[in-house]
Amino acid sequence: MRLTDISTIRSLFERHGFSFTKSLGQNFLVNPSVCPKIAEMGGADENTGAIEIGTGVGVLTTELAKRCKKVVAIEIDKGLAPILEETLAEFDNTEVIFADVLEIDLNKLIEEKFPDMDVILCANLPYYITSPVIMKVLEENTRVKSLTIMVQLEAADRICAKVGSRDSSAITVAVNYYAKAEKLFRVNRGSFMPSPNVDSAVIRLTLHKEKPYKAENEKLFFEVVRCAFSQRRKQIINPLSANFKISKEILSREMTQKGISPTARAENLLMEDLVALYHIIEQLK
Repeated sequence: MRLTDISTIRSLFERHGFSFTKSLGQNFLVNPSVCPKIAEMGGADENTGAIEIGTGVGVLTTELAKRCKKVVAIEIDKGLAPILEETLAEFDNTEVIFADVLEIDLNKLIEEKFPDMDVILCANLPYYITSPVIMKVLEENTRVKSLTIMVQLEAADRICAKVGSRDSSAITVAVNYYAKAEKLFRVNRGSFMPSPNVDSAVIRLTLHKEKPYKAENEKLFFEVVRCAFSQRRKQIINPLSANFKISKEILSREMTQKGISPTARAENLLMEDLVALYHIIEQLK
């Protein structure tokens, strides 16, 4: 079954009475070259287990199933159940769980489904859940080795930006804290049905075996990062002073001693600057 063929997809939808759910940001891939590349570049092989988020009609699911020892796909739309039962019928190494991934205990799922395997995660993520899904996987300290995911191009540029560059943001810092981020390839909007208004890109996040930067209180560190980027074009001393109720005079003195300019903007700070800033706030709170 050619799952990237538009007539095949329409036939599946008609046969099973499926209709798009706009709120779920559903766009189905019709470019046959994309999913094999995601599976290959994501590290799929016979010794690896794969978690997929968002199955669509099973285009990426089947590519993972051909290569991986086991695939567990998490799909929120139960309306796709009869379609997936048909498209995944030949694969006995694949299981679909109908649930909201943001409500799933990923560590528990991994221990139950992949007790003796390396685990990768692959997905074609709707824009509205890109950051929440990425941060859930990273923050829960799962055994996932890497995330190879398709996101909107703008999100890809932001996530994979260099910390300390004009394109960097709080999500850039958060991802870099946990993983190495790479933009793999671009996917134009015509690769989907229906076609979205923007292009996409596939990125890979390879988790650090040992974090190069360590904050003992990660919750506070990310609060500092979010605060610093909350007014990204303004001097960081202003939001930090207001949010943590520390006088600008004291904060300015401590920042200067650590080699951080009080007039700097968040986008100018390197990872070591942000970690140093976190230590300053931790001491002064």
